[in-house]
Amino acid sequence: MIVLPGLIDAHVHLRTPGQTHKEDLDSGTRAALAGGFTRVLDMPNTTPPIVDAGSLDAKLAEIQASAHCQVGQFLGGTASNVATAPGLAHRTVGLKLYLNQTHGPLLLSDVQDAVAHMRRWPGVVAVHAEGWQLVAAIGLARLLNRPVHCCHVARAAEIELIRRAKETGAPITCEVTPHHLYLTEVDARRLGSLGRVKPTLGSNADRQALWDNLDVVDCVASDHAPHTLAEKGSADPPPGVPGLETMLPLLLTAVHEGRLSLERVVELLYEGPRRVYGLPAQPETGVEVDLDAAYTLGETPLYTKCGWTPFAGMRVHGRVRRVTLRGLDVLCDGRWHPKL
Repeated sequence: MIVLPGLIDAHVHLRTPGQTHKEDLDSGTRAALAGGFTRVLDMPNTTPPIVDAGSLDAKLAEIQASAHCQVGQFLGGTASNVATAPGLAHRTVGLKLYLNQTHGPLLLSDVQDAVAHMRRWPGVVAVHAEGWQLVAAIGLARLLNRPVHCCHVARAAEIELIRRAKETGAPITCEVTPHHLYLTEVDARRLGSLGRVKPTLGSNADRQALWDNLDVVDCVASDHAPHTLAEKGSADPPPGVPGLETMLPLLLTAVHEGRLSLERVVELLYEGPRRVYGLPAQPETGVEVDLDAAYTLGETPLYTKCGWTPFAGMRVHGRVRRVTLRGLDVLCDGRWHPKL
């Protein structure tokens, strides 16, 4: 048994408000704790999106009433909230700019709006930016000297570009996801709609490039994006996969295989997210893990409301045994504290 700090997932979609049939703050934060995460950062592309004081007030009240772990909230950047967004920065963990189309209503298509947001926002700006949009985001970070965090980097050319940008002093940080580290376009064909994500799964060369450049990655984040099996099986399946409960065992399996050190896992799941977003420590909080426990993902039910994983059938090492949050043992060998 080892004890890790309370881990941080810096990119989740808890689907509140408006999409709670596939996840909500109760089920999503239980899934987080079961996966070893005592703090998660929630994205703003909900229905309605979190883009102004009213929607932020409502979301923070929901978090206070229903969340079982710490939840930090992103604000979404739009063409119409450039002037008002900075006034809400102290109540959020960052500003999210969607420069590519993904699931949800937020898309910032005019570069002038992106420039205006980056000039005004007082903290880190997280971007969904692929291909040329990523090139533009890095360029703006350098020109404006503003900290930009690149979400779910997925391609060899992109991670190599980020390496070069960092080496030349650009104020850039980045994350990768477990599904881009472990799955490829071959798995996407096998999984069908269950493997549809944004950014899409890449080639084996893309996957290997992420592993080869993991030293320049600031954090691994799940991009936990649950959808029901019915939605994924529809004629127009939405992109996204759940990941809160599988991210830690996947990385601990890499430790077991000698691909990562345990210290590097702590950097990627705790120290990196804290540094990128300026997050405070969580006192009396930790996660007890049995490193030797071996099991197959999908054998036991998941706490996420969507109930499935693209990693079903994968053999992993490392199981969460106990989670302590602010001095309270909230989860112990599958048993929740009565207050939860």
